[in-house]
Amino acid sequence: MDTRRLKSFLKIVDTGSLTRAAAALNIAQPALSQQLVSLENHFKQKLLIRSQQGVTPTEAGLVLYRHARTILKQLEHAENDVKRAATTLSGAVSVGLAPYSAGSTLSLSLLTAAREKHPEILLHINEGFGGPFSELIMTGRLDMAVMHGAGPMRGLSFQPLLVEEFVLVAPLTATLPANPDEPISLSELAEMPLMLPSRVNFVRKAVDAAFAGIRHDPRLVAEIESLGTLRDAVGEGAGATILPWSVANQVVVPGRSVIRQIASPKIEDTVSLCVSDLIPLSEAAVAIRGILFEIATQAVLSGRLSAAKTDAAK
Repeated sequence: MDTRRLKSFLKIVDTGSLTRAAAALNIAQPALSQQLVSLENHFKQKLLIRSQQGVTPTEAGLVLYRHARTILKQLEHAENDVKRAATTLSGAVSVGLAPYSAGSTLSLSLLTAAREKHPEILLHINEGFGGPFSELIMTGRLDMAVMHGAGPMRGLSFQPLLVEEFVLVAPLTATLPANPDEPISLSELAEMPLMLPSRVNFVRKAVDAAFAGIRHDPRLVAEIESLGTLRDAVGEGAGATILPWSVANQVVVPGRSVIRQIASPKIEDTVSLCVSDLIPLSEAAVAIRGILFEIATQAVLSGRLSAAKTDAAK
């Protein structure tokens, strides 16, 4: 099996077109088509379906796609480990950090620590939503991700980092209990206009579940994915929002909005480090994983995540 054919197959699936894949690989389309024919002859399976819209993988093609990602990732790790085993850890490591969570607040600390301890490691940081991260890890496009949830999920391993508390961020004009140290019960927020992310976001899921537990629906006035827009909207008095503690501190604006704790019930969610069960981490990725645990512990001990607890800190 020629690994070049596997790389070509991945490019065809990723681009959804033989023409675009041939251009990206800088080879002639007939030569690329012949590589595809050779793969289908080797596996004795039809791997792609062609249409006017492009190409899509068959079920057999999807299976090969996942295995090809794993094989090529392991080969890349082997080449890097063999070439650089002598002294310095090096190679590329990709880390996903979910927004709206403590994960997104760790990015600068992770980058700084990685540069200090392992300057030869090329760190790729992807700040996107947690849902697709699981797919990217399973296909080998991400080495690891800090995301909400603790699994289980087939093919993935979740290592809890933090248990993060959600808080209310409200405009100064909102009617709230006078004592700022007094937590607000969730039932008191039933009629408060709220601005939250869409239903696919873990924040929205956690908030909806908490309101369902007290048999209320949140009074939703807007769905906002941008933290910058959310910060400005709360500051202008358009409504309040409920966010993890670490993110709320990025959204609150002194003199325009305030943070208040929520109780009865308290809303919490686990932040975990997610890796593949099937694709082993390179030595460089293992080092970055260790740094993530270290800075999560330091964040808690320093008070930056005082509303959270971490198993690593015990």
